[in-house]
Amino acid sequence: MNVKAYDRAAAAAYAKKWALSRNPAYYNFNYIGGDCTNFASQCVFAGAGVMNFTPTFGWYYKSLADRAPAWTGVEFFYNFLINNEGLGPFAEERSADELEIGDIIQLGTATRDFYHSPVVVGFSNGRILVAAHTVDAYNRPLSSYRFAYSRGIHILGVRME
Repeated sequence: MNVKAYDRAAAAAYAKKWALSRNPAYYNFNYIGGDCTNFASQCVFAGAGVMNFTPTFGWYYKSLADRAPAWTGVEFFYNFLINNEGLGPFAEERSADELEIGDIIQLGTATRDFYHSPVVVGFSNGRILVAAHTVDAYNRPLSSYRFAYSRGIHILGVRME
């Protein structure tokens, strides 16, 4: 398998275009659990260009009825990116101060139940700026969210056939 660079600029451009609206190519999950990880997946796909169609454990979206749990589920998304050894994007967990544009930061409770997946879109005066769905945001300071824990997902690259 070949590895290509993750296109951070493309991920950020996608986030800017769709943070405050919805791409009609994807179902809006706002009313059935939230749209944040769906949006994060869309941004990562814009930067990766490759989905992983492995049944159950892959990362893909064809339709509401035909998608991998990792496309929309916070924990499944994390597990796919951190453990992916096949096609598509792969990542490692990093602290917030090590993240770059196009990476993901997941927010969690005191018991480390992670529930939100904003996309890093910039930095200002040492603050991380994010884009997100469910409560739509663009260039929102990460510090404006209330959370007990966070974990960064730094995209390392994309495996191609």
